[in-house]
Order: sequence, then C-alpha cells, then structure tokens
Amino acid sequence: MRKNAREVAFEVIFASYFTGEQETGLKNALYKNEKLDADDKAYADRVLSIVAEHSGEFLKIIDGRSEAFPESRLFPADKSVLLLALAEIYYMDDIPDVVSANEAANIASKFSSPRSASFVSGILSEIIREK
Repeated sequence: MRKNAREVAFEVIFASYFTGEQETGLKNALYKNEKLDADDKAYADRVLSIVAEHSGEFLKIIDGRSEAFPESRLFPADKSVLLLALAEIYYMDDIPDVVSANEAANIASKFSSPRSASFVSGILSEIIREK
C-alpha cells in the first residue's frame, strides 16, 4: 500500500537529519518490517533518490514560502514530509499534486506537532498554486 511506502520514505528522510545520510540498513529494515511489496519498494526508492538529488532545490523552495519559519528553523519532521511531497509534486507526474499534499498533511499529523498538518498543507497549497 502506497501509504506505508510513503511513511517508510518519510522515516528514512527524517532519520537522515540525525545520521547525515540515508541509511541503507535502516531503509531495508523498514521495508521488511512494513512488508512492502516490489511496487512500494520501487516507489520509496524513487522518492528517496529524488530527495537525495534535489534536497537543496527543495529547501530553497520551502524557504521561499515559509516566511515565519525559515527552513533552518523547521522541525525535522515537517521538513522531511515537505521534501517527500516536493519530490512527488515536481518529479513524479503519475501522482496528482493534491494527493501528494493530502498525504503529506496526514503524515505530518501522525509524526509531528498538532499544528504541523495545517502548516504543511498551507506551504504545499501555495507551491502547487504557483507551480
């Protein structure tokens, strides 16, 4: 199920803020633990690759939309979910932008602060509108 694959990708991105890189061992353990099928693994690998390649670009986009909270002050969980969503929005045409934004808000509400879902949704809505 893509929901589980998104959450696994989020967890790998989030962990990279503490380890300095996307950990292959952690990724593989999460894939196994969540029982991701081949399609879900391919999705997660694709998202993680896009985030690794374009995170600098995405962080500038976030910084330009988040006036009250520059990217450097965002919670790592919020930043991680925004990176995941931006990978989908900008580089995965097979996923509708509105789905990416909605799923990101759901992940933020599950893994971050109570206000994170609306913050993430607002940032992504503005990005999608201007895209």
